[in-house]
Amino acid sequence: MELRHLRYFVVTAQTQHFTRAAELLGMAQPPLSQQIRELEREIGTPLFDRVGRGVALSDAGRAFLPCAQDILARVAEAGDVARRAARGEVGVLRLGFTESASFNDTVTGAISRYQQAHPEVELRLEESQSENLVQGLAAGDLDAAFVRPPFALSGAIRYLPLNEENLIAALPSGHPLASQKRLTLADLRHERFIDYSRKSGYGLSADIIAACRRQGFNPTLRQRAPQLSSAVNLVAAGIGVAVVPASMRHMRARGIHYLPLDLDWPRAVLGLAVRRAERAAVVDNLLRLLNITAE
Repeated sequence: MELRHLRYFVVTAQTQHFTRAAELLGMAQPPLSQQIRELEREIGTPLFDRVGRGVALSDAGRAFLPCAQDILARVAEAGDVARRAARGEVGVLRLGFTESASFNDTVTGAISRYQQAHPEVELRLEESQSENLVQGLAAGDLDAAFVRPPFALSGAIRYLPLNEENLIAALPSGHPLASQKRLTLADLRHERFIDYSRKSGYGLSADIIAACRRQGFNPTLRQRAPQLSSAVNLVAAGIGVAVVPASMRHMRARGIHYLPLDLDWPRAVLGLAVRRAERAAVVDNLLRLLNITAE
C-alpha cells in the first residue's frame, strides 16, 4: 500500500467526486480512478459506491477513511520532527560541567538561555571533573562539556575558551585577616591551605601552589577536598583557608568570608569542549548561543 494511494483516497472521499478530486490532486481523472481501483483490489473490497456522477463511501470506505487520515498525518508529523531535529529544535543535549562551573554566570546563563530558546530539547546534565568529562566526550557519552584546563586533549576534541576569572581568598568568618579589604598570597603564608588537586596532579590548585612559591613560601596543606564546594565548606568549618575562583562567592556558606586577591596569575579559565566530528545540531545551537563559530 503506497502513501499516494492513501492521499488519492482521502481527497476523493472528501470531494465525493473523481473529477474534482483529480483537479485538486493535479492529475487527470482516468489515472485517479485507476489508482483507486488498485487500492480497492489490494484491500479486497470496494471503498466507494458509484452514485450518479459522483461517489459515496461504502461501509468499508467509512471505516478506512480515519485510518488513512491518521497515517498521512503521522507521516507529515514524522517529516516535521525530522526537519526540526535537523535544526536542533528537538532532541537531547547531553551536557557536562565541572562542579565549580555550576557557580559561573556564563554557564548558568547559557543553560537558562538555551532552555528558553529550545524548550523541546531535553537537557541531560552530568557533573564531574574536567578530565572525566573530556573522556566522556571522546567516548560519545556527552555532546559538550564546560571544563577547566589543563587536561589531555586529543585531535578529536575541540576546546573553546569562554572566560577567565580572578581568584579570591576564602577565609573563616572571624579570621584576623577578614577585616582587610584585599589580600596578597604572601598575607596567607602562615595559613593552613585547603587543597583541591586533581588526580593528575595538575590544574588550578597546582598553579596556586606554584604562585605561592613564587612569592617565597611553600603553603601548608591542611586538607585535600574532592572539589571546590567541599573546600569552601571546610573553610566555613574553620579547617583552613582556600584560594578559589571569584564565582565561588555565589556559594553563600555560613561561616565564610571572601576577599579579593592581588594576583595576576593564575586565573581560573573556563571553556567548552566539543567533538570536532559528528556534532549534533543541538550542539551547534549551543555554540551560536555562546557566540562561538563552529568549524
